[in-house]
Amino acid sequence: PVSYLDTGLFLDHRPVRRLIAGLASGRRLLNLFCYTATATVQAALGGASASLSIDLSNTYLDWAYRNFVLNGIAGERHRLLRADCLDWLRSAGHEHAGAFDLILLDPPTFSNSKKMTDTLDVQRDHPGLIRASMALLAPGGTLVFSNNFRRFRLDAEIAEEFGVENVSTRTLDPDFRGDERIHHCWLIRHRETG
Repeated sequence: PVSYLDTGLFLDHRPVRRLIAGLASGRRLLNLFCYTATATVQAALGGASASLSIDLSNTYLDWAYRNFVLNGIAGERHRLLRADCLDWLRSAGHEHAGAFDLILLDPPTFSNSKKMTDTLDVQRDHPGLIRASMALLAPGGTLVFSNNFRRFRLDAEIAEEFGVENVSTRTLDPDFRGDERIHHCWLIRHRETG
């Protein structure tokens, strides 16, 4: 008997992928914790000019590459990188400051992979993840932050620092209505100055 079937696709995130595709035209996408990079495929098909998709798993990155090939987007414009997203975000600030117009940050609820330097707890760590991601976001860009922790609460300071729009209800397909806590999703932007 099969104890776990991995389809490579999170069905509840179908509207999030559609949202990404709608925002992607002419934009440079960063997809953190990309899994099989189906959101990147949607962005590329939606006209993203370039993308960088990062995950720690070779298995999922191989799957992502096959998704790229199947959709005709494999090549230099759409890159895959095997890295610990936490470590990469810590070191990426100077080299990639403002380099992306669209960022998808969809971390796991919890991870303590042996390949990682630190453990990840989305409730505890999301303020740092969001701030580090926002340092890479170009002016006028959008960070799509999503997670599946049912009891998740967005840190109040994040809502004060940045323009935050809760789109959780908008990103639920009818298949998942009645279980509104299956995922949470926000659009986060830099506040306009001046």
